[in-house]
Amino acid sequence: MDSLEVRAKTVEEATLRALDQLRLTRDEVEVVVVKEGRGGILGLGAEDAVIRVTPLRPAPKVQEKTAESGAEQTAREVLDQLLSLMGLSGTIQAQPSAESEEVNEGEVAPVSLDVRGDDLGILIGRRGQTLAALQYVVRLIVGRRIDKWVPVMIDVEGYRQRRAEALKRFAIEMAERVKARGAPFTLEPMPPNERRIIHMALADHPQVFTESIGQGDERKVVIRPKK
Repeated sequence: MDSLEVRAKTVEEATLRALDQLRLTRDEVEVVVVKEGRGGILGLGAEDAVIRVTPLRPAPKVQEKTAESGAEQTAREVLDQLLSLMGLSGTIQAQPSAESEEVNEGEVAPVSLDVRGDDLGILIGRRGQTLAALQYVVRLIVGRRIDKWVPVMIDVEGYRQRRAEALKRFAIEMAERVKARGAPFTLEPMPPNERRIIHMALADHPQVFTESIGQGDERKVVIRPKK
């Protein structure tokens, strides 16, 4: 595959976008920074970062039926092994994935697993950071074992679903406040997947719009009134 050039506010964000689009891990690509981004002053003079990403090897050729049938089982085994190493126990249940409705030819359908049990809050962590790290590790190991990238989603006691619904309600409430006061409202820093929920919840709102500001772990969403 030829190189992919991606533009974003930061090199980190551009890299994540490229990996998501290519469905590869960081160690499977070469990243060349074409231009470092800069934030500017009060939004003035800001420039996007530009990177060029090149896969280090061609996409593996495997029998799709084998990968498809083995992906969930492999993910279950990997997750179970990780829980055991952490001294935790729980029941791993497969969950329907909304993303599984649209799967392109040659791709493996998303695998969604939910861990059920007692005292599993440690797997979630602050703002779901531990859960996000666990999901990332499971994806890496599963991808290595079946030699194919698999979109594995990990949840604990339905935390992600509850958090998503809470964020949607919160976004709508804050949008009403912004509309009433005519002034922007800045949310606390959130990971990329939660910022995406806020953006999508208010994407079609007739009187407010959203944008992300900040860098790295301090990146946050601002809800602004439309003029």
